[in-house]
Amino acid sequence: MEGENTKPKILIFGGTGYFGKYMVKASVSSGHKTFVYARPVTQNSRPSKLEIHKEFQGIGVTIIEGELDEHEKIVSILKQVDVVISTVAYPKFLDQLKIVHAIKVAGNIKRFLPSEFGCEEDRVRPLPPFEAYLEKKRIVRRAIEAAKIPYTFVSANLYGAYFVNVLLRPSESHDDVVVYGSGEAKALPPPEDIPISIMHSLFAKGDSMNFELGEDDIEASKLYPD
Repeated sequence: MEGENTKPKILIFGGTGYFGKYMVKASVSSGHKTFVYARPVTQNSRPSKLEIHKEFQGIGVTIIEGELDEHEKIVSILKQVDVVISTVAYPKFLDQLKIVHAIKVAGNIKRFLPSEFGCEEDRVRPLPPFEAYLEKKRIVRRAIEAAKIPYTFVSANLYGAYFVNVLLRPSESHDDVVVYGSGEAKALPPPEDIPISIMHSLFAKGDSMNFELGEDDIEASKLYPD
């Protein structure tokens, strides 16, 4: 028990979301005192959201309800933890600037991991639909660096079942591919153009494999060789 108390306390933003809930469970299973900052539950909240709150409370997670613009509340919570992980979804990427500001004010955070977990956006230049997506992440990166906050950027590339199934669809094995329309269309409307531009970046340009790791980069397989 004494060893557990020395482990860093972790605060996770977006912890009740699709990806965040796995991060929360991993934190708890690793023995960390885990906090989740989440939007308030209301009578209009989805049943799944209520279930995840109940599950987290059952495994000892401390849930703080609030919005990202509640600066003083966030600062007070930050002063109780050591590490901050953000798993907020794409529409909220730039709201992480509020987290960055609060971390700088709190002054005690040992490590911040922003919502990344995709490609190495500083080293790729994909087609405009995907580029616009990545530019928001770059803005957050530059703000973190300017604030001189200890950070780790995790670039997982095409990881796990989520992206493999959504983009590559390995379970589908059709002999024929149906192309709607005349087959002469040269464009797709939003948001369908984003997955296509991601595929182009990965397989046409090879963006995730066309750069060398530098002295500040660590290959994850070296951290976890097993």
